[in-house]
Amino acid sequence: MSTFPARRIVVLISGSGTNLQALIDAQNTPSLPHASIVLVFSNRKAAFGLTRASEAKPSIRTGYLALQPYLKAHPGKTRDDYDAEVARRVLQECPDLIVLAGWMHVFGESFLDLANQAKGGDGVPVINLHPALPGAFDGTNAIERAYEAFQKGEIEHSGVMVHRVVKDVDRGEPLIVREIPFTKEDTLDDFAKRLHMVEWDIIVEASKQVLDQVLPVPP
Repeated sequence: MSTFPARRIVVLISGSGTNLQALIDAQNTPSLPHASIVLVFSNRKAAFGLTRASEAKPSIRTGYLALQPYLKAHPGKTRDDYDAEVARRVLQECPDLIVLAGWMHVFGESFLDLANQAKGGDGVPVINLHPALPGAFDGTNAIERAYEAFQKGEIEHSGVMVHRVVKDVDRGEPLIVREIPFTKEDTLDDFAKRLHMVEWDIIVEASKQVLDQVLPVPP
């Protein structure tokens, strides 16, 4: 087991990277054994998650490419071309798993097609963390929309999930789902803080689950 190579993870982020930090802290622990984050990639240059990666011990390589600068620098290119370029840069790292951890850009089919064709057609799994329950509050601002629905008396709980990424936004197979109840005293900030703490657990748990499926650690 000591000679088993580290399982390679690429993490895509757009913001502060608290979920990334959970993965960084879990590397090569019982929660995420024989695993190494080989690249943190962002579509926002100022994303603090890039700093988290560069200041990790050991430091983690980072990459950056934003949609609008890419389109401006490549007249005639499209959003699909951008997605394919991100896929190319990510797949250069030969990942065993791609994790979208607060990645605020919806990939089209070109990214997923290239990920599915990688590794000689075996494909590289792509998973996403989404702060809502399956089928509820797909897309952006899910926490705020859930809280608004709670305030209107429409729901009593929301939740968070990690799911496989497919072309339909937030509709891939759920891997881990956690319900999070509201309380009468909850502010939006209270609820968001409680939800984020659950996110940090399940993003690690789901990453281990998928890695164990595609590249199990020998006994």
